[in-house]
Amino acid sequence: MSAGAPQLVISRVFDAPRRLVYRAFTDPEHLAAWWGPIGNSLPRDEIEFDVRPGGFQRWTEVNAAEPELRVHVHVDLTDVAEGELLDGVMHVSGRLPEGVEPFETRVRVEFHDEAGGRTRLEIRQWLPEHLAPHSKEGWRQAFTKLDAALMNAQAVAADHREV
Repeated sequence: MSAGAPQLVISRVFDAPRRLVYRAFTDPEHLAAWWGPIGNSLPRDEIEFDVRPGGFQRWTEVNAAEPELRVHVHVDLTDVAEGELLDGVMHVSGRLPEGVEPFETRVRVEFHDEAGGRTRLEIRQWLPEHLAPHSKEGWRQAFTKLDAALMNAQAVAADHREV
C-alpha cells in the first residue's frame, strides 16, 4: 500500500496560521466543522482522538441525503510531529456508497508556514488507484468547508481579543 509513489498528491495554501490548520485536523470540534464532502457531517459523539505516535483518530461520517450511509474512519497514527505532521494508516469501513468496498489508505499530511501567516498543506495518499479520483474530489469539497471553518475560527478569536 505505501510502496512506491502515492496515488494522490495535493498541495493547498490556506489563509490561516499553521497552528490553526493543524488544530483543524487534530481537535474533534474543529474536524467536525469541515471533514468530508459537502452534505456530509460528523456526529460529535462519534469522534475520538488520541493524537500521538501510536495513537489514533476515529470518527463516523454521515451523508445527509442518505443517512443510512455511515462511513467509519479509523486512523492508526504512526508518526506525529506537533504542528508539522500527521502520518498513518486510515481504515475505511461501514455502510459505504454503492460500488465502494472497505479499504485502507496511508495518508501523510504535512503543515508548512507560508508568507503572510498562511499555511501550505501537503497531502500524500497511497490508496487503491481506482479510488484516487473520488478521494481527490472528497478533499476538494472538504477544503471548501475547511476554508469557511478557518475563517470562522479566526473571526471568533478576533472577537474575543476585542472584548
